[in-house]
Amino acid sequence: MRDFSASPREMLASLWRNRHLVHALVKREVLGRYRGSFMGILWSFFNPLLMLAVYTFVFSYVFKARWNTGSDSKTEFALILFAGLIVFNIFSECVNRAPGLMLANANFIKKVVFPLEVLPWVALGATLFHALVSLAVWLFAYVVFFGPPHPTVLLLPLVALPLMLLTMGISWGLASLGVYLRDIAQFIGILTTVMMFLSPIFYPATALPPQYRHLMLLNLLTPAIEQARAVLFWGKTPDWTVFFPYLAGSLLIAGLGFAWFQKTRKGFADVI
Repeated sequence: MRDFSASPREMLASLWRNRHLVHALVKREVLGRYRGSFMGILWSFFNPLLMLAVYTFVFSYVFKARWNTGSDSKTEFALILFAGLIVFNIFSECVNRAPGLMLANANFIKKVVFPLEVLPWVALGATLFHALVSLAVWLFAYVVFFGPPHPTVLLLPLVALPLMLLTMGISWGLASLGVYLRDIAQFIGILTTVMMFLSPIFYPATALPPQYRHLMLLNLLTPAIEQARAVLFWGKTPDWTVFFPYLAGSLLIAGLGFAWFQKTRKGFADVI
């Protein structure tokens, strides 16, 4: 039986080696999502705007949530909230899909020699496309209401790097577990919903009592959300004392997730 390399180098080498395949599959994924609909790809603009409006109304008007900025501006609240949602959606969309990723592509497992390890990259690529659309909407709104964005916006790809590595590591692990444990998809759906409300998306981390504030850092999404919000809205550079440990931890999780996937993929065909 063929052995699959589980080295960290292979994790990136496989992506580079199959980059044209990944690009084609991401394109198919994005276009196929809206095929046959009247509005087509315009739904990728409409969906984030609709959810932004709903969340802003509920948390800003109904629950009277506020950020510690000394301002009651609903527009400011909406943009701060939206920045957090963009980050969370990158993670949640990939992680929620991961347990069923191999099952949904069973034909690749059984019939052809296919680099299965790139499928989580495809899911991430499609998710990043929709995140970029949401970011374009965010930047347009910021320019309209507040003027030119801060130069620190250019640091967003750097800030997003640990989040992408973290997401890939978890996706590889769940993609493998989903083959053997079918119930895990239900559990992950519940977990990501819980994480959304336990992340500083709808409220600042400082809203928690000081004695519980450190618990917020146990949430793997907290650094990514706080750092992305800092470079997008506040015009601040990343907190490097948080960024580098977060990057190191994300690299470790990505490596472990990839290694687990490569070691367990031999049994996929027998189970599916």
